[in-house]
Amino acid sequence: MPTPQIDASSRLIVALDLADVDEARNMVKSLEGVVSFFKVGLTLQLAAGVDGLIQSLIEQGKKVFLDYKYFDIPATLKIAVGRAAGRGVSFLTIHGSSAAMRAAVEGRGTSDLKLFIVTVLTSWDRTDLIEMGYSRHSVKDLVVIRARKSLEAGIDGVIASGQEAQVIKQLSSKLLVVAPGIRPDGFPEDDQKRRTTPGEAILAGADYLVMGRPITDSSDPRRISEQVISEMQQAFDAHPQASSAS
Repeated sequence: MPTPQIDASSRLIVALDLADVDEARNMVKSLEGVVSFFKVGLTLQLAAGVDGLIQSLIEQGKKVFLDYKYFDIPATLKIAVGRAAGRGVSFLTIHGSSAAMRAAVEGRGTSDLKLFIVTVLTSWDRTDLIEMGYSRHSVKDLVVIRARKSLEAGIDGVIASGQEAQVIKQLSSKLLVVAPGIRPDGFPEDDQKRRTTPGEAILAGADYLVMGRPITDSSDPRRISEQVISEMQQAFDAHPQASSAS
């Protein structure tokens, strides 16, 4: 049976890392009909009205990636994840040991919430790992370790650079890969050290892409989003093994 064609427009997640909720709402409105998946992260976590933003996105039929990177003891994680699941968000990021991961899985219960472990931030390289005490591991080694632990704990996927997507998929095709640090070809250098283009990330095996500033800082976010989705679609169409997971 042939693999179903993937609609790239459902796989682009726009990061609403903006100054306030009003700016976020305006960005969502400007992308109506083009993007339907949005990331709400630490930039807006304590902003006035963020709960209403999340609820309104869900009520509009849009998907929400809650990127709060929950990191605590297992008992606390279980409760926090359960509350996120109750809100109806689609994706949630967590940190922690295997015990914490298992508690998070238990906390989401039978909901449709998908849980993701952040492997190594895309703004980090080997120098950053050494500073944080991971002198024994390369970036790729640590990503694989975290991916393997996630798989064993029943986590749905990992957050990783497109540069590591292929090795993660070789470990297990069951793990979803959400790739941030996506930059269009020719985009100026910034704090994203392990960046890839949209096409490169998809061809390497990424299932979803997260993009913020190249879209939200643009004078025409809609046009940039359409261009990114087109590049993603070409890569998905050229990559028959691409994931069909939702």
